[in-house]
Amino acid sequence: MDGPLSPALTPADLPGTPLFAALLRLGRKLFWMLLVLWGITLISFWVIHLAPGSPTDMETTLNPVAGAAARQQLEALYGLDKPLHVQYFDWLTRLLHGDFGNSMSADARPVLDKIFERLPLTVSMNAISLVLTLLIAIPVGILSACRRNSLLDRSVTVLVFLGFAMPSFWLALLLMLWFGIDLQWLPISGLTSMDYPRLSPWGKFCDLARHLVLPITVYTVGSLAGMSRYMRACMLEVLRQDYILTARAKGLSPRQVILRHALRNALLPVITLLGLSVPGLIGGSVIIESIFALPGLGQLFYSAVMARDYTMIMGNLVLGAVLTLAGNLLADLCYGFADPRIRSSGDRQ
Repeated sequence: MDGPLSPALTPADLPGTPLFAALLRLGRKLFWMLLVLWGITLISFWVIHLAPGSPTDMETTLNPVAGAAARQQLEALYGLDKPLHVQYFDWLTRLLHGDFGNSMSADARPVLDKIFERLPLTVSMNAISLVLTLLIAIPVGILSACRRNSLLDRSVTVLVFLGFAMPSFWLALLLMLWFGIDLQWLPISGLTSMDYPRLSPWGKFCDLARHLVLPITVYTVGSLAGMSRYMRACMLEVLRQDYILTARAKGLSPRQVILRHALRNALLPVITLLGLSVPGLIGGSVIIESIFALPGLGQLFYSAVMARDYTMIMGNLVLGAVLTLAGNLLADLCYGFADPRIRSSGDRQ
């Protein structure tokens, strides 16, 4: 056959394609994520069994009728009479089949059912707080960096450090005292009012919103200080770079320099914080949900720890570990969108 042949992709050329390299990196990350998840479950299962007490104590120690025979029957029912490594592999086998087991509490309900009942409230509160934190902290950090050592910067610094030093439980009690007891503007506990079933759809929404204002405020104030300080420090570091001086020398407006050139690079450490804050969507809710008596996942986890409900504790720990690893993976992916140099350097590896 005469004439030039059209180039074709051969298997030898496949490993050099950007798509194959991206899939290879993703597969490698997923493999290490699964390995780390297995290590977390192994260590967690061992550590929680080191704590004094057991699930049978709540049902036998405080019951004058229950004796040693009843305790042995309960331990056999829960599988606690087996060696620890056998208990772990039994639990891991069920987990691989998507079964988190049943709670060791009195209701003996499936762990996933109890988690999914509490999960929407906790995640929604923390997600709203995270969005509010970003909407406030990023502009505040940018303004403080652009007007360094000004009155605005110093005032924001004082307010931010006050919020950072204030314990969340103390702030929650102050807000409950001011807005709930003195002013009587907002409810101080619970998720709904007593007349909630008789309200209209809009009335139910407003009732839920009024009950969640104080908890979400406490969440936002607690995370606002650190996020705004990180944003300010990153923006100051970026503004000292040579390419920022070059952009200003070209005659670009300050707004173009900040938004088009400095902001994307300054967001990289903030993206890291966002990835690390994903597990906080469920882990950082114990104190606030206990103070405001909210039926969330944090309160469920605290009750499980106090009752030594091993299956419920492991279910919450697995969920937190998955969110942590997913947050790290999400942060890696967001790096590429924020800074194209990371994408290009990853393609060459």
